[in-house]
Amino acid sequence: MEIERKFMLEAFPDLPILRESVQRQGYLCTRPTVRIRSKESAAGVSYELCFKGEGTLVRQEIELPISKEVFDGLKDLIGKPLIRKDYRAYRLPGGETLECSRVDAGSPTEFCYAEVEFPSVEAARQFVPPPFLGEDVTEKPGSSMSSYWEATRLSHQEED
Repeated sequence: MEIERKFMLEAFPDLPILRESVQRQGYLCTRPTVRIRSKESAAGVSYELCFKGEGTLVRQEIELPISKEVFDGLKDLIGKPLIRKDYRAYRLPGGETLECSRVDAGSPTEFCYAEVEFPSVEAARQFVPPPFLGEDVTEKPGSSMSSYWEATRLSHQEED
């Protein structure tokens, strides 16, 4: 189960970086969400297949490691440019991990957002975000990455 809140950001925060990577992701399906992602970091490259259930603050999430060959095959099956995310993680003063992403940098649709995962719904609801975090879009329709995929990759899709 994933419990997280999502916030908009103007830019990456000025905090010590715990880890960073370049991620590329695409969607085989958005309802339910079926996503592939590659993560390239100093430690190397990894690939995963992710399934996400319905919900906003709380939802089921299953992540499975896959091989580069499976990732490439699924990427070809998708047939659309993958979303690029420049990702950085930081430690907040309360001990939470702040995961920030700049999405499709340099494109007209570029934006930044942050997520904080929690061990319980109560902890998520009690969290007081630092002032640099923007609007809380956890419950806002259309603010998921799958919605962004639909708007930027599928909006001009031709019928098969």
